[in-house]
Amino acid sequence: MNRVGSACQTTLEARARIAAMRVRLVSGSHFAAAHRLHRDDWDEATNRRVFDKCNNANGHGHTYGLEVTVEGQIDPETGYVMDFGLLKHAVEEWVVHRLDRRHLNFDVDFLAGINPTAENIAVAIWRQLEARVAPGVLVRVALHETERNSVVYEGGEP
Repeated sequence: MNRVGSACQTTLEARARIAAMRVRLVSGSHFAAAHRLHRDDWDEATNRRVFDKCNNANGHGHTYGLEVTVEGQIDPETGYVMDFGLLKHAVEEWVVHRLDRRHLNFDVDFLAGINPTAENIAVAIWRQLEARVAPGVLVRVALHETERNSVVYEGGEP
């Protein structure tokens, strides 16, 4: 094989190795929202005991941090798992735009009837994004309610 043929073979082998690798992309964002942790089927005393200050009748707010992780094989032509811009757009359109500056108990259709705990919000975000991040595969949603409190959801039905 001549040098040109050898170089082409090496390039093809390198592309094949790259295409076989699985890589994770992480997109970070944030949104501000209010919520009240409350169950209508419980009396006020039980709600106050279980949810404490998060049961404030008028709600309270957080600036949530959000990390969405997708995984996939590297496309040997583009070098991407998926375009970061497309991932960011999906997160903005289907999550951030719909949650930012909203009251999660009243203003968000995909949280209707759900007590908006951080755990429930993370699962609901997963459901919004799972089918919208192709060709990547959603593998993780991390929601930071405060600097010290976070939840991570990695799929599967709760």
